[in-house]
Amino acid sequence: MSEDEQTYDPAAVQEKWQARWEELGTFVASDDPADPRERRYMLDMFPYPSGDLHMGHGEVFAIGDVVARYWFHQGHNVLHPIGWDSFGLPAENAAIKRNAHPAEWTYANIETQANSFRRYGISFDWTRRLHTSDPDYYKWNQWLFTRFFERGLAYRKGGLVNWCPNDQTVLANEQVVAGQCERCGAVVIRRELTQWYFKITDYAQRLLDDMDQLSGWPEPILTMQRNWIGRSEGADVTFEIEGHGAVTVYTTRPDTLYGATFFVVAADAALADRIVTDERRPALEAYKAEVAKLTDIDRLSTEKEKTGVFLGVHAVNPVNGERIPVWAADYVLADYGHGAIMAVPAHDQRDLDFAKTFDLPVRVVLETGAADPAETGTATPGEGRLINSGPLDGLSKTEAISKIIEVLEEKDLGHGTVNFRLRDWLLSRQRFWGTPIPIIHCPSCGEVAVPDEDLPVRLPEGVRGEALAPKGVSPLAGVEEWVNVKCPSCGADAKRDTDTMDTFVDSSWYFFRYTSPGYTAGPFDPEQVRRWMPAGQYIGGKEHAVMHLLYCRFFTKVIHDLGMIDFVEPFTRLLNQGQVINQGKAMSKSLGNGVDLGKQIDEFGVDAVRLTMLFAGPPEEDIDWADMSPAASLKFLARAHRIMTEVSSAPGVDFASGDLDLRRFTHKTVAEVTKLVDGYRFNVAIARMMELTSAARKAIDSGPGAGDPAVREAAEALAIMLSIISPYVTEEGWEALGHEGSIARVQWPVADPALLVQDSVTCVVQVLGKVRDRLEVSPEISAGDLEALALASEKVQADIAGRPVRKVIVKAPKIVNIVV
Repeated sequence: MSEDEQTYDPAAVQEKWQARWEELGTFVASDDPADPRERRYMLDMFPYPSGDLHMGHGEVFAIGDVVARYWFHQGHNVLHPIGWDSFGLPAENAAIKRNAHPAEWTYANIETQANSFRRYGISFDWTRRLHTSDPDYYKWNQWLFTRFFERGLAYRKGGLVNWCPNDQTVLANEQVVAGQCERCGAVVIRRELTQWYFKITDYAQRLLDDMDQLSGWPEPILTMQRNWIGRSEGADVTFEIEGHGAVTVYTTRPDTLYGATFFVVAADAALADRIVTDERRPALEAYKAEVAKLTDIDRLSTEKEKTGVFLGVHAVNPVNGERIPVWAADYVLADYGHGAIMAVPAHDQRDLDFAKTFDLPVRVVLETGAADPAETGTATPGEGRLINSGPLDGLSKTEAISKIIEVLEEKDLGHGTVNFRLRDWLLSRQRFWGTPIPIIHCPSCGEVAVPDEDLPVRLPEGVRGEALAPKGVSPLAGVEEWVNVKCPSCGADAKRDTDTMDTFVDSSWYFFRYTSPGYTAGPFDPEQVRRWMPAGQYIGGKEHAVMHLLYCRFFTKVIHDLGMIDFVEPFTRLLNQGQVINQGKAMSKSLGNGVDLGKQIDEFGVDAVRLTMLFAGPPEEDIDWADMSPAASLKFLARAHRIMTEVSSAPGVDFASGDLDLRRFTHKTVAEVTKLVDGYRFNVAIARMMELTSAARKAIDSGPGAGDPAVREAAEALAIMLSIISPYVTEEGWEALGHEGSIARVQWPVADPALLVQDSVTCVVQVLGKVRDRLEVSPEISAGDLEALALASEKVQADIAGRPVRKVIVKAPKIVNIVV
């Protein structure tokens, strides 16, 4: 063990400072309206209590802690809260295996994580701790649901839904990834169910428009949300189905109407059942059974062979009166647009593939210069001039779209419209461990909201083990004494709704609750929200771009429309951290490349692990732990700590009397680190701190010595700046420097502009690329003067040895390159 390492024992100081921070209330935010400090809200995506903290937690919470501690040092009133997203399937599945109640597993894991967070030195305000599975939290889920219900934003309808056969529950579209359940990986199927939805589509345009306020968000996240919302402009066009009346289709290319040669209805749409002839019905039923086995991803794949069934009826094209056959097919989805399309095979590849499969006509109406799609098998969907299109002939795409919409509107056969890919948020779940939906179903009154004074509707006690096993309906349905109630409106016998809410409801507004977690008159105190929000910084994974983050934005807008807040976006800035991997791959038990965060801390200490995480690269990049060296980080921290313990000048000494060179280096480092931390380039900031450590070491060992005031200035600046990265060693170092209290609230150092001005810089002089001399020159020296000085150098003249100079390249004030 080196002399540096002998001076610092990580394990010995961690419990000491955890207790000290708690005693001093170091990280408790002030709600005092008279507090003059600027308020800053640092928000981490709260964790799910699935076990102890893992390496991913280690990274993301270290990043958030750096920001929060930096704000504390700047003198701000900082809110940095912690809570747990504690409802959800993993707890329920664990309870089934253990013959237990989900709360037992959940709250045991919460305590484990809480202890690990304290050990990890995170600057949380523990007085604001919350758990979404507490009745005094989910009461307000139910209260908000009721407000949504009253405004028509929460509604129940039947239809095809995504069903996870493993978890035995429905999934929102956002929770299906590549046709699989995003939680368990099971292949998702479609099933007919009556479910609850939030009408997020009412806010689709606002979700797009308000992105103008999100300049502090990563552009890739905004792009993902725009693509998910999927705004498109086009037209609703009315086709007449012979014998069945009018049917509307949506198209983004109404200019190609004259090219429609057949009509396609989603096989599982109600329309197909309504219009199919008796003769063709058996074929449709058999086809629907096959389609039910496919995921939406399968159905929309351009690689899949096209299949379909003729329904025995024809539609009438509204622009030319042509009769075109109506087919049912799987490549049209029942819940997109109106569940039916006009097929223009010459200019849409999926339509063309279908037409080729069933020998349907292909008519070109857009002259693009490409070969006939009927012969090449390649559709031409781009720009061009209209042909074979009556009054549209010769027009460009833009001109033709405008003209045909005008024609359709004049004849009352269609109109221009906007469509969105976004679908309403399906929030029902057929599981136990979630917020009960506060609706009572009455035979006479229908759907009746539970009165506010009767909230929360609590989960029944005593449901555990096998009683929680998935059965296709919620386990709550079997608790008769809980289900059977009186209607709050008429008093008749009625039943509770037995579904629970998607856990994304819990996480869509929790950040409001942090501002006033004990508030009892509503989900949050509007005055405290006004003081603290929007949150100044949100940090978490980019995998939540189109679920959690979109839902948070939606909830915020609805809460604004309820008159409870005066802003429409919840987070000013968003930072997405990378992933911690090992040996080039995501950590997993099957690969045997997992790394245990707790064991790393046991071996190297919290400070070294945090430093290693943050030194690995920019926050948004992945970290490969196989390439990291927490042992090297520990050695650096020991060196830094030793410097702080060796300073022999007294606290409060006049720094101005210290060594000027070291003072210049210290202030230059402070200026650079401040700028780097502001820009979230913590890895480069750490590199600058390492350089300052080396400069201070050199000053002690071979310079003015440990008693020089400049050494104390360097050590104190280093301690404060390093404390946002590695809090324990710097608390010890601050104490060793003769200071009382916690370093966490000490003012951040400020660089003296006068010490940032350089009297001279070193200019490197090269001859044919090889260094021949170094000159100390003024930073303001001109290129001409610098060239003259370089050519006059004795070392340069000796190397040139009379050879003619062909060229002199000058980059004042640092480089001169002479070519001979």
